[in-house]
Amino acid sequence: MMIVVVPVIVMTFLFAWRYRNTNYKAKYTPNWAHSNVIEAIVWFVPLVIIAFLALITWQTSHSLNPNVPIKAEEGVEPMEIDVVALDWKWLFIYPDLGIASVNEVAFPVDTPVHFNITSGTVMNSFMIPRLGSQLYAMAGMDNDLNLIAGEEGVYPGRSTNYSGAGFSEMIFKAHVTSQDEFEAWVEKVRQAPESLSFEQGYEELAAPTIDHPVEYFSSVPAELYDNIVQSFKNGTAVQPGHTGGHGGQHAAESAGHDEGHDVAMSAEVAE
Repeated sequence: MMIVVVPVIVMTFLFAWRYRNTNYKAKYTPNWAHSNVIEAIVWFVPLVIIAFLALITWQTSHSLNPNVPIKAEEGVEPMEIDVVALDWKWLFIYPDLGIASVNEVAFPVDTPVHFNITSGTVMNSFMIPRLGSQLYAMAGMDNDLNLIAGEEGVYPGRSTNYSGAGFSEMIFKAHVTSQDEFEAWVEKVRQAPESLSFEQGYEELAAPTIDHPVEYFSSVPAELYDNIVQSFKNGTAVQPGHTGGHGGQHAAESAGHDEGHDVAMSAEVAE
């Protein structure tokens, strides 16, 4: 802004002084109408400003790309966490540790975290506001988000895309801790009695719930996330209350019942 503002202020005083009433040396040209020099300046300065803004925008946009991995300090290993949006809760899978949690995620401070994000239901959006980078979660798709926390603490996270009745309660807490505290959290999760796999437990977990409590799973196969993503591509997706997947038979029976109900209602309306 100063590139424009400062010259204008200077020229305002300069013109007032040069073309004052008592300055007889100033050239009087009442028929003057055009100057190539002024035209060049008037167009050149805005073009330079736009060029600089374009360069800065290009560089900063790419540097803040959430898909770009964050460089870790020497000796710090990046962490992998799989995220699945469900109705209406968040499932966090630690494929390298073989554990999972619901509506709670933890990772060490100053550790780059690579989130793989998908949805087991409708489109949603994952965000930890104080860490930035809102990213969509879509069924059958794998999205990448890289974050790092520079301070320990509890960071609230939430869904930022309306997805139905329980949307407002689709929140979680991200615990950023020291390495020792994170290892203690992992051990606590490993003491949980429940295990989770695509064949056992996932369908029940995927059923719609509102204000779902924090839940831990001590044993989770590393391929669970891939199973969920691929299920939408091969037609085996778990969709409680909908046709297809493990709940297909129940959904078909419900559909038949609903169809008969709709026919009866149509007959009543016809009368």
